[in-house]
Amino acid sequence: MDRDRIETISLRWLRRLVIAGFLVVTLLPFWYMLVLSVRPIERLLLDPGSLWVPFGELTVATYAEVLRSVENGGQGFLTFIRNSGLVALAATVLTLIVAIPGAYAVSRLRFFGRRQVSALFLAVYLFPSIVIAIPLFVVFSRAGLRGSLFGLVLVYISQTLPVSVYMLKNYFETIPVSLEESAAIDGAGRLGIIRRVSLPLAAPSVMAVALYDFMIAWNEFLFALLFLVDRPNRWTVSLGLSLLADGVEVPKTVLMAGSVILTLPIVVLFFAGERLLTEGLTSGAEKG
Repeated sequence: MDRDRIETISLRWLRRLVIAGFLVVTLLPFWYMLVLSVRPIERLLLDPGSLWVPFGELTVATYAEVLRSVENGGQGFLTFIRNSGLVALAATVLTLIVAIPGAYAVSRLRFFGRRQVSALFLAVYLFPSIVIAIPLFVVFSRAGLRGSLFGLVLVYISQTLPVSVYMLKNYFETIPVSLEESAAIDGAGRLGIIRRVSLPLAAPSVMAVALYDFMIAWNEFLFALLFLVDRPNRWTVSLGLSLLADGVEVPKTVLMAGSVILTLPIVVLFFAGERLLTEGLTSGAEKG
C-alpha cells in the first residue's frame, strides 16, 4: 500500500473520529436533559447518572405539570409559549419586512455614505445590551410600552435589524447583476425585480436570517425581565424557565422538561429549514 493511500485512509478515519467527537459533545447534554425530563424524581435520586430510561419508567407527568396552568397546580408554560411565539414571530416578520428592502438598497443603490453603512450596522454590537437597556427602559416606560408584548417586539427588532441587514446585504451582492438587468429590460420595476428575481434567489439567506431573528427573540432573557417582570401573565418561556431554576421546591425533572420545551422549537425549525439553509439556489442561474 503506497504512502498516499495510507494518508487518505488515515485522514478519512480521523475526520470520522472528529465528527463523532463533536456529535457526542453536542448531543449528549441534550440527550441527558431529555432523559431527566421523562424520569420519575424518585428513580432519578436512586440512579442520577443513568443515560437510559427503562420503558416502564417513562413518564410525561413532568411535561403535564410544566404545561398546566398555575391555577390548576402547574407552571403555566402554555401561556409562556404563546407569549414567546407571538413575540418571536412578530419580531421576525417585522424585521424581515424592513431588512430585505434595506439590505437590497445598500447592496445595489448608490448613495452618499453607502460604504459606511455596514460599519455603522456592526458598530451597534460593540456595546453590550446592558448599556442600552436602561435608556430603552426609561423611554418605553414614558411611552407606556413597558409591560407590553408590543414594546418587547420593538426592542427585539432594534437588536436584530442591524445584523439582519448586514447578512442580507452580503448575500444580495452575490446575485449576478445581469439577472436583474435582464428583468429590467423585460419591463420589471425595482420592486418587481426584488420580488421576482432577487428575493427567490436569496431564499437561503432569508431563511438563515429569519431563524437567527426567531432564535434571538425566543431565547432572550434580559429585556424580557426588564419589561415584563411585574406582568407574570405576559412572561416569555425564558422567564418561566428562570422561575423553575430558582424554585427550591421544583423537581429537577420538571426543570429539564421546561428546558426541552424551550429548546425544541429552535431545533425543529432548524431541521425544517435545513434544505434552504444549505442549498445554493444561485447555482447555475447564469451560464457563462
